[in-house]
Amino acid sequence: MFDALYLDKPESGFAATRRRLSDEELLAATPDADVTVRIEYSTLNYKDALAITNRSPVVRRWPMVPGIDGAGVVESSSNPAFAAGERVILNGWGVGETHWGCLAQRARLKAGWLVAMPPELDARRAMSIGTAGYTAMLCVMMLERHGVAPAQGEILVTGAAGGVGSVAIALLARLGFRVVASTGRASEADYLRALGAAEVIDRAALSAPGKPLQKERWAGVVDAVGSHTLANACAQTQYRGTVTACGLAQGMDFPATVAPFILRGVRLIGVDSVMCPQEDRREAWTRLARELDPAQIERITTVVGLDDALRLAPELLDGKVRGRVAVDPNR
Repeated sequence: MFDALYLDKPESGFAATRRRLSDEELLAATPDADVTVRIEYSTLNYKDALAITNRSPVVRRWPMVPGIDGAGVVESSSNPAFAAGERVILNGWGVGETHWGCLAQRARLKAGWLVAMPPELDARRAMSIGTAGYTAMLCVMMLERHGVAPAQGEILVTGAAGGVGSVAIALLARLGFRVVASTGRASEADYLRALGAAEVIDRAALSAPGKPLQKERWAGVVDAVGSHTLANACAQTQYRGTVTACGLAQGMDFPATVAPFILRGVRLIGVDSVMCPQEDRREAWTRLARELDPAQIERITTVVGLDDALRLAPELLDGKVRGRVAVDPNR
């Protein structure tokens, strides 16, 4: 038996609870999995919060154990890629949506989804980084691959006090960029500066409808917000600058014109963390292990138990949670 968060949607209505599940139930729910992992830490991400609150149709199969992230030790494996005792990380692949996830003490997963944990990390630190930090690293990699360098100018990070934004600021500042953080929480200014932001601006400067082309400022952008914020960021990006888009906290819409792209050659790069190829995943995790200051990660992380994850989910969706939430399923 093991503890897990359990989401169900019978005819009587939706329910999210902490439940004791059997190994037989786990096996029946995950017949195509070939690796059993003892989960030491998971996370609470935006998508997990949507699933736990049922505010959006994230879950596509019922019942469901949420948790798009997990880190722990292989207990057993029928796949030669991993052996018992190895430490692994899981991000995405539809886990917590169509396949039982990692907000649990045990998970059954496919070997092709797993990344070997870099030796510099342990499970807690890996999940303090989690999908949010891994996504932030993918954004940084895209900026670099498109030639964005510190000498070219400032980098804008939107949704700065969230998980992606917090890690992106820490990474970019460590790499020598001048980072400008956009947030709707003025009270977090000191926190963002401690992470490495050189300047903090109010999200209201970007979140309302704006002109198709605006004064050039940003050499690059990491956007986790979407909607008017993303449109304005593109309109303010320098000639041949690069904008990475990885979130939709303000909205899924993109009320923009083609002007920044055809008149300034601005590049808009979508960053997907769910189905990202393993080669990029391994590079991202290797770099996160080596380049992200452990003290910065500790600063942005809150560790909670499974019951706390249920409580915090609506607060995360309402923008009231700072940084990263790591979940210890044994609490």
